[in-house]
Amino acid sequence: MSTVVSIVTPSGKGGKDVELPAEIFGAKVNIPLIHQVVVAQEAAARQGTHAAKTRGAVRGGGKKPYRQKGTGRARQGSLRAPQYAGGGTAHGPVPRSYEQRTPKKMKAAALRGALSDRASHGRLAVVSGFLDGEEPSTSGALAVLRTAVGETAGRLSRSVLVVVNADDELTRKSLRNAPHVHVLTAGQLNTYDVLVSDYVVFTQSALSEFLTRSGTPVDGLETEAKAEAAAGDAPVAKASAKAKPAARDDTPEEEQQ
Repeated sequence: MSTVVSIVTPSGKGGKDVELPAEIFGAKVNIPLIHQVVVAQEAAARQGTHAAKTRGAVRGGGKKPYRQKGTGRARQGSLRAPQYAGGGTAHGPVPRSYEQRTPKKMKAAALRGALSDRASHGRLAVVSGFLDGEEPSTSGALAVLRTAVGETAGRLSRSVLVVVNADDELTRKSLRNAPHVHVLTAGQLNTYDVLVSDYVVFTQSALSEFLTRSGTPVDGLETEAKAEAAAGDAPVAKASAKAKPAARDDTPEEEQQ
């Protein structure tokens, strides 16, 4: 079953409705799969630089503390053995990688499940844009964001994930310091960030890019402003060849007469 959402405009009013594909936003939520992918993602973020010194790495301890026999004590070869204070660590941590291999299809299925969960609970929105002008404005972008998630307070009370295009610096600068707001590009969208946020808000162009990446594009998502900008930025076609000079007429004057 497909999900229909209303596109929010910068003026705060609802625009046209867009039907989200059921393959992405109406998929089955596989909780064990999502858990496995999130655990792998968090494990890959670990540095794994932990280390402890063994008895061979601790400074000192090269001299035998006392003779082997005749003291009545247990034989010892070094004061840096693990049983001594200041000695090395036995079986301590060593630098290692925590990365887990996760197939791409599993990552994609987990992301579809996370987005479907947000869409089924009405926590997914689409905006045509956050600002009308060319200057960054945190207050203006937050006003549109509050309308999209249905909040009326001056400050967001829940975390929101905003998905934009990679070249949308205007929105990124406007929302990068806003509390409870995390901004990602369509190519960076992942399962963990969707689940850790209460709401997911796409810009119209970012949603189109994400669906194109997923192989399920939806016609009519590209805004007219973006199409006009693309047409205005198109370079003027250069001449294919330079104009050739006029051919010389070498016919004698007598023959021309």
